[in-house]
Amino acid sequence: MTDARNRPVVQIDVVSDVVCPWCIVGFRQLDQALGETGIVAQLRWHPFELNPDMPPEGQNLRDHIMEKYGTSAEQSQQARERLTALGQGLGITFEFTEGSRIVNTFQAHQLLDWAETQGRQHPLKLALFEAYFAHGRDVSDPDVLIAAAAQAGLEPEAARAALDSGKYAAPVREKQQFWTSRGITGVPAMVFGGKYLLTGAQGRETYGEVLQRCLAEAA
Repeated sequence: MTDARNRPVVQIDVVSDVVCPWCIVGFRQLDQALGETGIVAQLRWHPFELNPDMPPEGQNLRDHIMEKYGTSAEQSQQARERLTALGQGLGITFEFTEGSRIVNTFQAHQLLDWAETQGRQHPLKLALFEAYFAHGRDVSDPDVLIAAAAQAGLEPEAARAALDSGKYAAPVREKQQFWTSRGITGVPAMVFGGKYLLTGAQGRETYGEVLQRCLAEAA
């Protein structure tokens, strides 16, 4: 029997935003693929802002989608219903309401950058997804961010100090520039083994195939 400690580990870099529903969908599909294949992966989250110019007050989500993509109210509602049904099959709660808002996520990315230095980036990312999609919380609000940090096992006062310091703003901008300069214009964007790029939520079967390919090449 092969010792699990000696098995190859597939590096997966995920470029995403915490207010992107397809990012949590793609992650859950990837997680399914990892579970089915038994492949060991090291996951790293990287920052991307869907709306970097979003003002502090945010915008009504339906109005934003209609304005940005030219969809009708009916099309927006249909998209919500499809996402909600898809989410149910993946264990994701999407609680869309008439008051749902899209917000600025730059501070959320700064907190995630700090959380990586504490070894808790992944649980914080999931906590932020849950706060926004399941509970409709404003993930641009520092208090909401600190609460998510506590949920992820981080020290709240240290998290607040990290946010207040502003020291993670420049590194986040640099990382955003790194990925956009390499052609990333939409998320989720997943890079497997530093070699294979998949954009959008591709489904567990596709993720499984790429994981198997990476594993075969590492053998």
